[in-house]
Amino acid sequence: MVVRKGRTGGGARAAALALAGAVAVAAGGCAAPADDEPPGGDPGRTVRGAVEELTRAGSSKTSTSMEMASGGTRVTIRGEGDYDFRRRTGRLRVVLPRGADGQSPQRPITELLVPGALYMKDRGAGVPADKWVRVDTTALEDGNLVTGGATDPAAAAELLRGARDVTYVDEVDLAGVTVRHYRGITRIGDAARLSSPPVRGALTAAAKGFATDLVSFDAYLDGAGRLRKVRHQFSFRNQGRTVEVASTTLLYGFGAPVAVTLPDRKDIYTGKIEA
Repeated sequence: MVVRKGRTGGGARAAALALAGAVAVAAGGCAAPADDEPPGGDPGRTVRGAVEELTRAGSSKTSTSMEMASGGTRVTIRGEGDYDFRRRTGRLRVVLPRGADGQSPQRPITELLVPGALYMKDRGAGVPADKWVRVDTTALEDGNLVTGGATDPAAAAELLRGARDVTYVDEVDLAGVTVRHYRGITRIGDAARLSSPPVRGALTAAAKGFATDLVSFDAYLDGAGRLRKVRHQFSFRNQGRTVEVASTTLLYGFGAPVAVTLPDRKDIYTGKIEA
């Protein structure tokens, strides 16, 4: 909480699109800039440099929240896990919201994030409980900024490489850590061109698939210049509807060990996926 101080196989592709589609169907005051000079000089350069500081940090724990709104309905998907910013690998436990009938949500989905791919277990919708589904994130229309129910932490950070019109807002307290709040917009296409190779393919796909290439953001950096929190607002079309998405990524526990073991080929489901 912030307190103010001042290309895939048929089955895999269907799984990814079904997850995004299911959530989209279920779903549906700005602070004034501070008068004082922002710490660290130019706000845009400071925000764009946060990506490199995460790489220097190595890894972190992460919490994610994705709010989707469509047709007057809003749902929230939450995730917890850890991420290695040097290897661009991570593991998340993603919890979908309760269904329209009020029943408990399905068991949490385990997601493994690696360059160019997303692995999902307990995906449901016809996938055996002991099997994984592999999705090529470079073939997704959103580059896995939305499909997995959580924005890949590396992609969330790399989007800031395209930051522009950045303003320093103020200094706030984030879970006991003093951070600097910046606000601006980023162009996905610019971020894709400037991003590191492991993330470039997914962001390039997203630049083509979203309703608009411009994404507004609020970023919070600590004294070491590391990104502690970032909130992006996306807009895309799904099944004829416009879906507004607010994706929040929290980073903490820097240096935490991250262990990601990819499933054997025999454990990857390639059969038919229910919608």
